[in-house]
Formats: sequence, structure tokens, C-alpha cells
Amino acid sequence: MSRAEPRPSRRAFIGATGAVAATGLTAGCEAPAVRQDRPPSPAATPRVPPTGRHQAGVTLPRPAQPNLLAVVADVDDGVAVGPLLAELGEAVLALTAGTDPRLLGLPPGDLTVTVGVGPRLVRKAGPALPGAADLPRFSRERIPARSRGGDLLLQICAGDPLLLPVVAAALLARAGDRMQERWRQSGRRGPDVPVAGDVSAPRNLLGFIDGIVGPHTPAEQRRHLWLAGPAPVAGGTIAVLRRMELDLPRFAALSVAEQEAVFGRRRASGVPLSGGNSASNADLGAKTPDGRYVVPADAHVRRAHPNVVGVGLMLRRSYSTDGPSPGLLFISFQNDLRTFTKTLAHMDGSDALLRFTTTTAGATFLILPGFDRQRPLGAGLFP
Repeated sequence: MSRAEPRPSRRAFIGATGAVAATGLTAGCEAPAVRQDRPPSPAATPRVPPTGRHQAGVTLPRPAQPNLLAVVADVDDGVAVGPLLAELGEAVLALTAGTDPRLLGLPPGDLTVTVGVGPRLVRKAGPALPGAADLPRFSRERIPARSRGGDLLLQICAGDPLLLPVVAAALLARAGDRMQERWRQSGRRGPDVPVAGDVSAPRNLLGFIDGIVGPHTPAEQRRHLWLAGPAPVAGGTIAVLRRMELDLPRFAALSVAEQEAVFGRRRASGVPLSGGNSASNADLGAKTPDGRYVVPADAHVRRAHPNVVGVGLMLRRSYSTDGPSPGLLFISFQNDLRTFTKTLAHMDGSDALLRFTTTTAGATFLILPGFDRQRPLGAGLFP
């Protein structure tokens, strides 16, 4: 995965029109049939409504768009956060509607922009609010100070990679000098693999299906994903971003059986080593005739299992990255930061998968509740 990129000039942002480079992980929204040798037209891609109880870009669209750009920024001291968020919300409405001239004529298609605020700003609104806690430090981290934390997240997703830098430039221009970019990362998801019913998930760079376990039903999402209160944050969620480099050569040197032992699942199908189908819960008590666990003690599926850790489910919307080292932008959404922190603490030092990762950036954000023209983005939380 790439390291933190130096902040280009404002002129470079506004002039950016090149495609975003990345490598493969979930296909975007369905589009009408087109020729096999050219990508779907963004103009023909169904639009994703930006308003509602929840912001788009978390559970919608489903499956997620193939391209993502995460921009993390700092808000200057003394800036009125409420008006800044309201203006960003207005810009999101114009960009997703295709009426903002800074789109440079590009059709928005399935564009979504998801906005989150970091712990420093949340604590200003209320130190006891969800999202006020910083992300703790863990092992296997090599994170420069500039790539840790941040005040504001702009998660931009689209089927058309050309949109990502153009939309980022438009949003940064709207904010002006009130915020400064801290770090950014682009990524891409590959085609989805059917798991069960209407649930599907992509493969990651290690060749395994990524995101099988999660709050997929509305009932599970109410319990594990969305914040229920207090009122200013109800309908929001907590996001964690972790950029990781992957040691692909060392993992690829393992036999398929050894790779499957790292994950605790079959590489081709996603089926747990204990049997069943790809949606089956792993039988962590199953043993071989000679007394060994069928799912190894250090397998990822065991060390990260919610029932073993004693936490809820997290929704993952991760993207693969490239250059100079291939990797993963891990993004999880949950209504309690401890769902992530307790899981990673349980994995730390004993999860076989972590031996192939090095984290180079990390942050957590309160994803603001949904908004519309009558209820501005961040309303009720910031004056």
C-alpha cells in the first residue's frame, strides 16, 4: 500500500482530471448492458440518493462502487465547524446532482460522498459523544505523524475513476483555507463473489473473499452499525480507516493449504475449513482425529471472530491499493469503536494474517447522520 502522499497544490487539485491508480477488490452498481470491451457509461449508472436518515457510501450502493478516494484533512483552529459542514453538504448535493460546474462536464453517475469528523472535533461538540475517542496504537504500525488521525474525512466513491480527483478538488475548493489536507489514499475493489442470498463480497489482493461476516440485514445493521442516539448523532456510525502494506511475495510463496490455514477459509470458495458453505459460521471447536483444531488456533477467522472476541459485527468496505507497495485500505463501520479496537487487540500478536501486514496510516471518524436541504450536514452537533 502506498505511503502518505505529499499534499499537492490547490491548483493541482482543481486541475486534476487523470484516472485514479489502484488495484483490484467489489464491483459497482449494475448498469444496462454495454459492449464487453468498454466500461459502463457513468451517465447510464443509477444515481445514489445523497439524502436520507443515513449518508450514502456506507450501505448504499450495494454492491459498493469499484473506485474510492479517501481524503483526510485538518480543520484550522477558530473555524466555525457547523457552517463548514453545511457548505460541504451543499456541495455534495450539487456534485451528486451534476449541477456543480466544477465537475468539468463529467456525469456524476453513482457518485457518493461520505463525510466524517474526527475525535478532536467531536470532543468540542461533547466529550461523551460517540466518536470522541482516539484510535489507540497497535503493533505492526509504521505510521508517520502526518498519517495518523485527522479532523475530517471525505470518502468519495464512484464507478468512474475520473470523478474522484475532480470531486476532491471541488470539495477542497469549497472549504478554502478553513481546512488543510493531511493524507489521502485511493483504491479499487474487484468483482463481487456471491456468498448467500443477496450477500456478496469481493476478493482481496491475497486472493480470498473479503467481508463475508458483517451486519448485512436491516436488523443486524440497526443493532451493530447505526448509532441510535443521542439525537445529534442518531443515524450516523463510527468509521475506522487503516492503510496497510501487504507482503504479497511472502504470502504467495506459501502453498494453498498454508494460505488457507492463515485465513481459516478455502481460498476458492470462502468456505470455512470446518465445512459448510461460504456463509456458514466456522465451527471453532471442530478437531481432526489426532486432536488438532480444524481451524488453526492462529487463523484469522478464529482470532477475529465476534463471538470469540465478545463484540458486535463490523461492516467492511475495504479497497485494494498499489504503489510503491501493494496493500489494503481497510475501512470498517460500527456503532461502537470497541468493536474494532477489541477485535484488533485480540488479533495483535497471534493472528497469522497480521504477519503479512504493516499499517502505514490510521484514523477514526464519526460518520455524520444523513442530511437534506432542510437539515444541513452536521446540524444539531455543531453550531
